[in-house]
Amino acid sequence: MKKVILIILLLVVIIITGLAAYVKFALPNVGPAPDLKIVSTPERVVHGEYLANHVAVCMDCHSTRDWSHFSGPLEAGTLGKGGEYFSEKQGFPGKFYSKNITPANIKDWTDGEIFRMITTGVDKYGNAMFPVMPYSHYGKMDKEDIYDIIAYIRSLPPIENKTPDHEVDFPMNFILNTIPAKASFVQKPSKSDSVKYGAYLVNAAACMECHTQVKRGQIIPDLAFGGGREFEMPNGIVRSANITPDMVTGIGSWTESAFLARFDAYKDTANLPLLAPDKVNTVMPWAMYTGMDSSDLKSIYAYLRTVKPIKNMVVHFALKNEKK
Repeated sequence: MKKVILIILLLVVIIITGLAAYVKFALPNVGPAPDLKIVSTPERVVHGEYLANHVAVCMDCHSTRDWSHFSGPLEAGTLGKGGEYFSEKQGFPGKFYSKNITPANIKDWTDGEIFRMITTGVDKYGNAMFPVMPYSHYGKMDKEDIYDIIAYIRSLPPIENKTPDHEVDFPMNFILNTIPAKASFVQKPSKSDSVKYGAYLVNAAACMECHTQVKRGQIIPDLAFGGGREFEMPNGIVRSANITPDMVTGIGSWTESAFLARFDAYKDTANLPLLAPDKVNTVMPWAMYTGMDSSDLKSIYAYLRTVKPIKNMVVHFALKNEKK
């Protein structure tokens, strides 16, 4: 009997070891980086700059934000340098740092390697990236928009800044390899179809990521856009807004003009106020989204009017030790 038990235990160990080895060394498996050479044009760079700074807001995490001011506007001269820290204290399973995406760091990357990184979460060396960068959303964009972003990134002034390596906790160091997936690109809808075009922009901006509550780090689909996701700041907690069309707790009573005015309020980004010591800041990069075209904001508004209303009254700010 003991011999049978030992054999069973041995088989279990072999199976577990085999699975662990497969996950660790055979994954992620999203295919090779495409053989891609993007012809950079002024038009591509300009549109890529718009997407990277005002829609997909790549520069939000890959630059330095001045948290002494409301909304943490970007510090001049830091575009793309990386180094933003995502810690265990913020709920991450380890220590993660945004990478330097200026030519100083990615000059040896091919366009195909950058493209695969943005759209699948697998870097030049085949390593899986933690999805704090919403690559699953970028993988559902139009390829041409990704090409434009790459053309813009290539045009950034090089900044020498070596960022620390990630330190991933167990078991996420195994799970991480299972997260990247092949992209599912779409053709960008016509701007004349406001709802579909708005849905495209909402995906590109990954609005759902911040405006939806999570459980064990995973978005709760039934609560999409209902707000209430918590972000820890130095002196308290900030919670995302409910942007569903619920008439009482969401934006159901907002007119299109009111929606646009909320973004227009931050047009003068150079004069965003200093944050008082007794105030909790917001992670919402208003200083970046305020640069979005009004026609694009109108499309986003049109789409958000179609999502499921969720009744969820959000208390946006709470100082430390203050109850929800």
